[in-house]
Amino acid sequence: MRFQDTGEVGGTGPDANMAASLDDDYESNNQEYYALLNVRKEATLEELKASYRRLCMLYHPDKHRDPELKSQAEQLFNQVHQAYEVLSDDHSRAIYDLFGKKGLEVEGWEIVERKRTPAEIREEYERLQREREERRLQQRTNPKGTISVGVDATDLFDRYDEDFEEMPGGGFPHIEINKMHISQSIEAPLTNSDTAVLSGSLSTHNGNGGGNINMTVRRVTSAKGWGEVELGAGDILGPLIGLKVFRNLTPRCFLTAQCGLQFSPRGLRPSCSLMTARHLDQNTMGYLQWRWGPNSAMTTSLVRDTKSSHFTLALQLGVPHSYLMMSYQYKFQDEDQTKVKGSVKTGWFGTVVEYGAERKISRHSVLSATVSIGVPQGVTLKIKLARASQTYLFPVHLTDQLLPSAVFYATAGPLLFFMAVHRLIIIPYSRAQKQEELELQRKSSATDIAKKKQEAESAVLLMQESVRRIIEAEESKMGLIILNAWYGKFVSDTSQKQEKAKVIDVTVPLQCIVKDSKLILTESSKAGLPGFYDPCVGEEKSLKLLYQFRGVMHQVICADTEPLRIPKQSHRLESES
Repeated sequence: MRFQDTGEVGGTGPDANMAASLDDDYESNNQEYYALLNVRKEATLEELKASYRRLCMLYHPDKHRDPELKSQAEQLFNQVHQAYEVLSDDHSRAIYDLFGKKGLEVEGWEIVERKRTPAEIREEYERLQREREERRLQQRTNPKGTISVGVDATDLFDRYDEDFEEMPGGGFPHIEINKMHISQSIEAPLTNSDTAVLSGSLSTHNGNGGGNINMTVRRVTSAKGWGEVELGAGDILGPLIGLKVFRNLTPRCFLTAQCGLQFSPRGLRPSCSLMTARHLDQNTMGYLQWRWGPNSAMTTSLVRDTKSSHFTLALQLGVPHSYLMMSYQYKFQDEDQTKVKGSVKTGWFGTVVEYGAERKISRHSVLSATVSIGVPQGVTLKIKLARASQTYLFPVHLTDQLLPSAVFYATAGPLLFFMAVHRLIIIPYSRAQKQEELELQRKSSATDIAKKKQEAESAVLLMQESVRRIIEAEESKMGLIILNAWYGKFVSDTSQKQEKAKVIDVTVPLQCIVKDSKLILTESSKAGLPGFYDPCVGEEKSLKLLYQFRGVMHQVICADTEPLRIPKQSHRLESES
């Protein structure tokens, strides 16, 4: 189950992490059976039968007298039979399409009614998986932390040199850390619907500081809502008691209500807030929030999030702050998930303009830098590093005035520093890490790949007689003849001998599936085709064919999961004069 709120605009629900972990279990390679039979994922029962009959004729053990070939044919025949048994049964096929082979291995399907839709099967799978999740709950936590270090660097741009000339060390700007904040939280699942969250924080500013600790118990009451009780204590504001409730009113609208009571040295300080949100369209949310207490306010906001951009418009009327804010973020469609953003915020406190960029620097790390220019706030550079569930913030206050030099260095400095670090450290480290992961993946799958290679070589031996007959039939009518076919990773530098081993010859397997002068490959990975195996685990692969049709040479290269249909006029090679 999933929720849409954490009390913040655009948040996700409290059990989103649990749902995400379930989604990870659903990830599996469910294209292997389709590739083995060389059929579309939408293939009809007649298409499955036709492919199954053809492969049975090819691999039937009774067709081979040699004991070794007979044994190899029996193994391949059983694999084809297993694939057909799963895909020809609507119930098993629906499970396989959703969860792959792992879904078929889950105990309990035998008691499930067979006449069910894919959605009902998915619900049943979640129920069976939930039993295993309950046993793992006690071992799972979700630690989150934030470390913020505030730096006062105003002496770099706003100083009077004559005041420091006679002081020891006066020739160097004075930079100091004037504030720091550390917070940490962990989750402790109690049952499948109850979760306890323990959090704490420490803060210091100019030598003064304090801390607090909070305990929250959350219960998921139904698929539509949850509630939580919070107890807290601290040396500044005093003990706290709070209650929060979330409820999905309709499929497009939800409501969050929160109230609290603070026992401060100045007496009781009650507070209350109410927020409602609604999906205006597929990518747009509207929020309306009312707060009563020490910072009473009414806020309304509009958030539009698409694949390429994120836009926010917010208006707040309250005591002591009222403001109008507008922000826009553009998302580049690259592998580093680069984003550039800008915002304008104006109110009783003045006006603040912010701009910056964000980029993914590793699998689990995201780095961002934002320049904040405000009146009367001055210029501040904010650097943020998010790694997994930990966040590190470094706000560097450069000047209290609007100085062009501070704006320039706040903009150009981080950009030049990032480019240098990215080229000298991040890129070499990422390459080394990727290579190490590939080596580990190759080692862990070495046994399986060796088995697949042996099966592919056995399949090629079993195909020889069929291929000879197919070639004779195609030659008699000047049909489709596969002259050469290679599968794997191709390199342009032929001097790299070690790279040549990453390509395998698949001429015989492809010729074997030529029918009526046509070769049709589906969109699944070609490593699952009979007579194929993966020669370079974890790397991009392609298929290169040189074929003859009606006495004319043709050539084509296609990606691993790209569908292919030959012959085609566009593949024709120009004849040399």
